Amino acid sequence: MSFRRAARAAFAARSRAYWMLVVVNLILAGLSASCGNSSHSSSASHNAYVTLLQKGSVALLHLNDSTGVLTLGAQTPSVQGTSPTGLALDPGKKFLYVGNSAAGANSVSVFNVSGDGTLTQSGAAIDIAASPRALAIDASGKYLLITTNFNGNNLLVFSLDSGRGAISLVNSYVANSSPNNLTISPTSNFVYVSNSDEGLITAFSLDSATGNLSPIQGSPFPAGAGVAGMATDPGSRYLYAANHSGNTVSAYTIDSATGRLTPISGSPYLLGTATGPQAIATDTTGTFLYVANQGSNNVSAFTITAGTGQLSPINSGTPYSAGTAPVFILAEPAGKVLYVGNQGSSNISGYTYDSTTGALTAISGSPFTLGSEPGAMTITH
Repeated sequence: MSFRRAARAAFAARSRAYWMLVVVNLILAGLSASCGNSSHSSSASHNAYVTLLQKGSVALLHLNDSTGVLTLGAQTPSVQGTSPTGLALDPGKKFLYVGNSAAGANSVSVFNVSGDGTLTQSGAAIDIAASPRALAIDASGKYLLITTNFNGNNLLVFSLDSGRGAISLVNSYVANSSPNNLTISPTSNFVYVSNSDEGLITAFSLDSATGNLSPIQGSPFPAGAGVAGMATDPGSRYLYAANHSGNTVSAYTIDSATGRLTPISGSPYLLGTATGPQAIATDTTGTFLYVANQGSNNVSAFTITAGTGQLSPINSGTPYSAGTAPVFILAEPAGKVLYVGNQGSSNISGYTYDSTTGALTAISGSPFTLGSEPGAMTITH
C-alpha cells in the first residue's frame, strides 16, 4: 500500500472513531438529562407553613408533589410568650400573617416570604389590643379578618398593604359571645364566625370596596353545642360546622344573594363513635367532607350529595385513625392529599383520598414529626 493510501485509511479510521465518540456522548448526555429530569420530578415540592405553639415560632414545610410526604424545613426564631396560633397567607404569597395568642401577647406578626419559602419577620409584632384566635384573608387579598379569642367578643377587620404587607384597622365588630373559628366563602364575601359557648354562627357580608361588615339577616343562626371549625364547599353553596360538644356536624345551604343559612335536611349529622369534632374541611372538588375529631383521635369522612349538600358516611361511618388530639384539617389545593394537625402528639397525619369513594389511605412515613404542638397550617400552591 502506498504512503498516500495508508494515510487516507488512517484518517478515515480516525474520523469514524471521532463520530462514534460524539454519538456516544450525545446518548449519554440525553440519558443523564432524562434521569435528572425524572429525579427532579419525583422530588418536586411546594411549601406549607405551620405554627408551633410551644416553640413560639413558625415552621416551613416542604410538601412532595408526588407522594404527599412532608419534610420539616427552616423555622423562625423562637419568641417565648407568644403561642402563635392562627395564620393566613396573602393570595400573592408574599406575606404571612400570624396571630400571637398567649396572655399578654395580643399581637400579629407579619413575615416576608422569600422565593425559597423562608420567612423573615417584618418589624416588631403589631399590637391589636386583643388575643387573636382565627385569621382569614378575603379572596381579593385586600382584608385580613381576625376573631379575638373570647376577649372582647369582636371580629377585627384590617386592610392590607399589598406592597409592604402592613395592616391597618378598618373597624371592630361585635361577633356575639365566644367567637371561635372564622371562614369566608370563597366565591362571595360572606363571613361566618362560630360562637362556641352559645352554639351559634354569626354571619356578615363584607363590602369589598370599604372592608365594612354588615350583619346578614337572620344572624346569628343556630348550630350545635360547642360549635368550632367550619368550612364551605368550593362553590360557596354549603356551609358545614363541627359541633365539638354535640358530637355532630351541622350543614346549611348558603343563599347566594344574601348569605343567609338554611339547615339542610338531615342536619345535624351524627358521628357515631367519634367524639369532640374540632375542625372540618372539604376536598377541592366539594365532593367529600372530612372531620378531625379531637376527642377520639380520628377522622370522620362523608360524601357530599350534589345538589342538596346532604352527607353520607364513608367507610360505613368508621373513622380513620389520626394522632392525639387533632385540631386542624385541610386539603392540599392541587392534589388528593389531606393533612391533620395533632396537637397532643406534636405531629401531622397525612392521607391520600380516593377520588371515587373518598376513602383515606395513610401516606408512607405518616405521621410527620414536628417536635412541638401545631396550631394551624396553610399550604402554598
